[in-house]
Amino acid sequence: MFNRVLIKLSGEALSGGDSGYYDQATVSRVAKEIIQVQKNGCQPALVLGGGNYWRGAQKGLDINRAKSDQIGMLATIMNALYMCEIFKLHNAKAVVMTPFICGNFTKPYSQDEADSYLNGGYILIFAGGLGHPYFSTDTIAAVRAVELNCDAILYAKTIDGVYDSDPKINPGAAKFKNITYKEIIEKDLKVIDIAAMNICNNLKMPSVAFDLSVENGIVLACSGDDGLYAIGTKITYK
Repeated sequence: MFNRVLIKLSGEALSGGDSGYYDQATVSRVAKEIIQVQKNGCQPALVLGGGNYWRGAQKGLDINRAKSDQIGMLATIMNALYMCEIFKLHNAKAVVMTPFICGNFTKPYSQDEADSYLNGGYILIFAGGLGHPYFSTDTIAAVRAVELNCDAILYAKTIDGVYDSDPKINPGAAKFKNITYKEIIEKDLKVIDIAAMNICNNLKMPSVAFDLSVENGIVLACSGDDGLYAIGTKITYK
């Protein structure tokens, strides 16, 4: 089992695809699985996306890209505050950290304090990105995972791993049990943001792309064992 992981969850995953809202059954299940991961001895941290509220690139609005990204950062904070409360409803300790001050809503990010929270039994939720535009939440997950010496990043997806083509379009698409970041980039598979993959590859951070919809999928992904292939693909830097 991994000792410490960074779990990347999209806003759409929390909403069940319904913009601006949350799918209560999904959110509750995800929270319970992450709490179980912690009980199993793994320290979980999260990076949440904000796509259920805002996806600037898909809005078709002629606004400044940097401002659009800033709106997206605020969307991730809304999701993080909500998820934090869900954890507390399940009697788990949780805290939201942001790279910029949000009144008393969140804690300002500090590498040392984040490490202390994880060692102190908190589920740590990162929101607000890096505080700068042009960075995806995939990339932010990679940065925070490296900073906190995580064993792996778990990228929650809507499909069960990495395929050689889109399985939603090609029924004959072949799934990889293991693949390297270099191979994903060379094959242009677009599983994870390329900047995130470069960080992970250069700093030797493995990851897992797995299907969030599978019952106990997060628990299995955190185990890192051979049974992982049923729900995901291991991505390595070698």
